[in-house]
Amino acid sequence: MSETVNNKKEVRVWIDGCYDMVHFGHANALRQAKALGDKLIVGIHNDAEITKHKGPPVFTQEERYKMVKGIKWVDEVVEDAPYVTTLETLDDYQCDYCVHGDDITTTVDGYDTYHLVKAANRYKEIQRTQGVSTTDLVGRMLLMTRNHFQQGESEYSVGKDENWLDITNQAKPSKLGQDHAARSPWTGCSQFLPTTQKINQFSNGKPAEPGDKIVYVAGAFDLFHIGHLDFLEKAKEQGDFLIVGLHTDHVVNQYKGGNYPIMNLHERVLSVLACKYVNEVVIGAPYEVTKDLLEHFKVDVVCHGRTKISEQHGDPYEIPKQMGLFKIIDSGNDMTTEKIVQRIIINRLDYEKRNSKKEEKELALFEAMQRTTKVAEKCG
Repeated sequence: MSETVNNKKEVRVWIDGCYDMVHFGHANALRQAKALGDKLIVGIHNDAEITKHKGPPVFTQEERYKMVKGIKWVDEVVEDAPYVTTLETLDDYQCDYCVHGDDITTTVDGYDTYHLVKAANRYKEIQRTQGVSTTDLVGRMLLMTRNHFQQGESEYSVGKDENWLDITNQAKPSKLGQDHAARSPWTGCSQFLPTTQKINQFSNGKPAEPGDKIVYVAGAFDLFHIGHLDFLEKAKEQGDFLIVGLHTDHVVNQYKGGNYPIMNLHERVLSVLACKYVNEVVIGAPYEVTKDLLEHFKVDVVCHGRTKISEQHGDPYEIPKQMGLFKIIDSGNDMTTEKIVQRIIINRLDYEKRNSKKEEKELALFEAMQRTTKVAEKCG
């Protein structure tokens, strides 16, 4: 089935999905899948298939294809992958087996999308990343709350159902409660708990080599999207080793306002680390790029995109400009986090319906599984 490399059979792993609003949960699934073999082939469903079975995606299929290609554990991407994984698909791409998380994925008719490969014993399961899902992120944007970057004793609390603000800033009751009891077991909005192990798993741990040209960029990189990916690709072309400085939630909120950042610092760190162009991340980087920072990391060039630089407290790039290290680069992509939020707000009813439908279906399946387990225990 797979080719032989150096007298050893190459294990090719298949994993598929929607990969909408690609986040660190997706990246972690891809990391786990890659660890089960030598090559990772990722199948991505097109917009029509996703709309049919789940509801409209936030990112277009072209955006989703490119985003997944930018994740460092991915070897190949298969576009327009079928929603139900078949044995023919695995054979066509010389894959030994299919991998998926321990959450349930069903068709519009309620069938397990992996029933064929499971029956053929060509299926392996990995652990789903708790605390994040596309449903969760859409909910955060619709709710327009700040619960996701609480600090202190409230840092790990989970918000109850709240009002949301419409485009006229009028409070409206929400159907998207963030408490775990109000959601399905898989897409409930539970708080992500960061660990050093998770960061180590995402980091390649390799320092810059002597003589490498060091590139530094900084920002929020909130809801990591295609605009970020294209910018980081261009930034990496300016040197050999790319360092990304991530601002704290408090700093991002100061210059962006509202409920930004949508993703908290811990989540943004993993999202950026998963990008194949990134070598290192500075967690909680200073808003002003200081001389100490430049000297510490031996930075040769500091890059910024075409987006407006907030100068509420002065020009954050004043020192690298004085040192002749600053460079504006054009990624050719004008996507911003704000534009993604607008997609959600404009289509609020569609996405709220999609979220509710998905959660109701998953909850019903979960309850059915629990009933089956109880019956089996009694019979045993």
